[in-house]
Amino acid sequence: MHLSYFIARRYLFAKKSHNVINIISTISSIGIAVGSCALIMVLSIYNGFEDVVRGMYDRAMPDIAVTCDTAKYFRTDTGAFEEIRSMPSVKSMTESIEETVFITYDREEGTALLKGVEDAYARDPEILSCIVDGEFTLMHGDVARAVTGRSLAGEMGIMPRFLDPITVYFPARDRDISTVNPAASLNVERFFPIGTFFSGNEQYSNTLFVPIGRARRLIGLQDNEAGVVELRLAPGSDVRQAVKEVRSALGPGYTVKDKYMQNETVYRMMRIEKAVIFMILLFIVIVVSCNVFGSLTMLIIEKRDDIATLQHLGARPRLIYRIFFNEGWMIILLGAISGLAVGIILCLIQQHIGVIRMPGNFVVEYYPVVIKPGDILLTLASISLIGLIITVLPTRKTLSRIL
Repeated sequence: MHLSYFIARRYLFAKKSHNVINIISTISSIGIAVGSCALIMVLSIYNGFEDVVRGMYDRAMPDIAVTCDTAKYFRTDTGAFEEIRSMPSVKSMTESIEETVFITYDREEGTALLKGVEDAYARDPEILSCIVDGEFTLMHGDVARAVTGRSLAGEMGIMPRFLDPITVYFPARDRDISTVNPAASLNVERFFPIGTFFSGNEQYSNTLFVPIGRARRLIGLQDNEAGVVELRLAPGSDVRQAVKEVRSALGPGYTVKDKYMQNETVYRMMRIEKAVIFMILLFIVIVVSCNVFGSLTMLIIEKRDDIATLQHLGARPRLIYRIFFNEGWMIILLGAISGLAVGIILCLIQQHIGVIRMPGNFVVEYYPVVIKPGDILLTLASISLIGLIITVLPTRKTLSRIL
């Protein structure tokens, strides 16, 4: 064992002549341990909530969404889209149309986001898992049916399998607005409610899912026109690589977004909140670590006789610096490692057993916890950096007056 570490370890665990130094060192180490434990637990809880939100938002969202930069609607019967459809990583490619429409149901009136989708969209397991009442079959022979978002269904009293149709109105593109007979300027379609949709994503709470053919007829589009091309990837596919391949196939003029880009505001807000909480807790650790400064200063003053003895034995100033630097470093690391160990154990208990329940009626029963190795390394590296700064200052400042 290196001589400086050996002497530092003896100073750390040996009884000091002034008991207050022991007390300050113990308080410093415990404070750093509590801060480390709190850091890893809070970061893991944020990871858990992020996974919950991601699961809620991602269920109904495609892995990749393609839109046109120059027009709201674009043709999909091109070689580029055929190339995308045949990519090994693409499990399914569906077209959709979205427009804000006016609807009536029974005696209720309101607006909704009309989303015209293909049959393949309704066969996706992730989409089917969002049906909370009824089914997702949009065509029954020649009868067009609709699936409503849960908020829309609640506001307008829409119930699946009721005989009353949902009447949808949209301004006709090929006719001028008539002040004498405004109804003549509108395209009208009727859909019978067949299901209620809920994914946890507010974007779909006011959505009316209808067959894309009827949506095109209502809006006045051709058969091969779409507003969004939605891609769902095969399991195990690299999303980033798939995005690059799709962009390469389409060329300029199109926007290709993965799930993070589609929910960029939500994910960015969660990451900012996580970073702010991390900085606040790290600041508390910095304040607690200042006790190490006082503990080392007092220890150096107490060990002046030992320092003089080491100098007479031929010890160089560099060795004496290392002794007290290593002691402060050991106090910091002892607290950090023990705190991380306790925090990880508590997180594992919460993750696999569940101890603390969520208040109210949340989508999960217990506080979600996900431990990420990156958070452990970040916490350990941050506290180590703090320890480096805290231990360098007192050793250099105090020893420079003695040596």
